[in-house]
Amino acid sequence: MMTASVPPNTATMKFVILAVLAAVSLANPVYDDSHSLESREHIPILKDERVHEDDGRFSMDMETGNGISFSKSGSPDGPEGTVVMSGVYSYTAPDGTPVEVKFVADEGGYQPDSALLPVAPAFPHPIPQFVLDQIAKAAREDAERSSEEGYSYA
Repeated sequence: MMTASVPPNTATMKFVILAVLAAVSLANPVYDDSHSLESREHIPILKDERVHEDDGRFSMDMETGNGISFSKSGSPDGPEGTVVMSGVYSYTAPDGTPVEVKFVADEGGYQPDSALLPVAPAFPHPIPQFVLDQIAKAAREDAERSSEEGYSYA
């Protein structure tokens, strides 16, 4: 038995098309031009010196008109020819604080140094003697038990 297909209602089709067009137009992104390249202040590059030697050594010095400076140098002197570098960068923070960070990057990783970097606080007080005595006693007991035959942690 064959059934005839019924064409969709024209009014329903027009409504669906209109709804899809409305959804697409509402989904159109609106761009904020306040951060466009045309509206940004031009900061001149005052210095940009780069040296790349054939043996892998390099250096770079850069300075901008708004007080940012960056300098680094490096060479493939690390283990298995990895690059070791050191440098310094400086700028003025939004609150007016001058920031200077010196760094070394080698097999020990990136190691920054600055007076503005946080430092872990010192231990607040000396360890009391009775705590040290208890730690020593526990160590002696562990040593005695481990020397006994048949002792296990299971």
